[in-house]
Amino acid sequence: MADALQRLMRSTVDVLPAGELERRLIRAAEQGRPLRVKLGIDPTGADVTLGHAVVLGKLREFQDAGHTAVLIVGDYTARVGDPSGRAKTRPMLTPDEIEANAQGLIAQYGRVIDRERVEIRRNSEWLEPLGTAGLLELAARTTVARIIERDDFAKRLASGAAISLQELLYPLLQGYDSVAVRADVELGGTDQTFNLLMGRELQPQYGQEPQVVMTSPLLVGMDGTDKMSKSLGNYIGVAERADSMYGKTMSIRDEAIPEWLRLASGLDAHEAEAALAALAGGDLEPVEAKRLLARSVVERFHGTGSGDAAQAGFLRVHREHGVPDEMQTVPLPPGDTAHVPALLVAHLGVASTSEARRLIAGGGVRIGGEAVASLDLPTEALAGKVLQRSRRAFVRFAEH
Repeated sequence: MADALQRLMRSTVDVLPAGELERRLIRAAEQGRPLRVKLGIDPTGADVTLGHAVVLGKLREFQDAGHTAVLIVGDYTARVGDPSGRAKTRPMLTPDEIEANAQGLIAQYGRVIDRERVEIRRNSEWLEPLGTAGLLELAARTTVARIIERDDFAKRLASGAAISLQELLYPLLQGYDSVAVRADVELGGTDQTFNLLMGRELQPQYGQEPQVVMTSPLLVGMDGTDKMSKSLGNYIGVAERADSMYGKTMSIRDEAIPEWLRLASGLDAHEAEAALAALAGGDLEPVEAKRLLARSVVERFHGTGSGDAAQAGFLRVHREHGVPDEMQTVPLPPGDTAHVPALLVAHLGVASTSEARRLIAGGGVRIGGEAVASLDLPTEALAGKVLQRSRRAFVRFAEH
């Protein structure tokens, strides 16, 4: 039991209340009833990120220990928008956007957790039927004073920033999820502490034992400053191509390497700590530590051998100025003449044609390995060629 508890508590920030998880684990073993361990993710984007994978990995550890994973897709709470860490109200998503995102997330969960041993629920199951009367009854379970204790709200009130009424309801709605699924444990990032404690506060009011709250660290994004976030665009998705995943990992700041080794690499604790000790002692250079990290991240989501292959492709591009073996193939543009800035916007993520012109003028765009000197090219000249922006973005045109 001690070893199991130690594994489950590894890489957590808070486990509340102290000693309660151990008591629940002992009782579960005695009764032969697995714990119901809840994790909720709102479909505000279609990608499961390495940041999500931190807490999803903790859910997987509970699965492997024989407990019941309850993964909630917050299709109803996504309509409200989680105010966690927000300085302003989130833009509302349409039902179609939420559903498309939900489908994307569900398809990717299996890259981290065991899809055969998880209960996936949508919180619209129980929140939509509440109606006005049910929502008013739920709102009576707490006070405005309690809700505005939350740091996010307190800061926004102090600064005069707007807080919508629906945002004030968000913690209650997420807390009610715990009531609906009878959660024994709820997982989340440290930014979710208030919401998780709200679930613990509501459960006794519905005749349930309050859940244990477990928080995981927030993985810093590729920018090395903010937490990894879809809305900030500083993320790596678990379903990204191996070459993209490797290249993005290599671009993180050196200061983030220790955190990523512990939280994102998929290395076991002994391997990660050995690498960290070698890095701290000067026996492992930061660039080599980053290569180890990038290979490990790729292998975690793409399988054995994929990390070495991604590294070879990365070195070929960055050292030998070659191109990756695998990339997207797109049809040739219509017409006899192709406008290169428009191609960069359409296929390589350049924000505007004016930015594309600047890249071309600076020599940062190549076609078939040759720097582009003209804004317009014969379409036939693109057949089978690779369009390249810097050393990280590539697309190949079809032959015809």
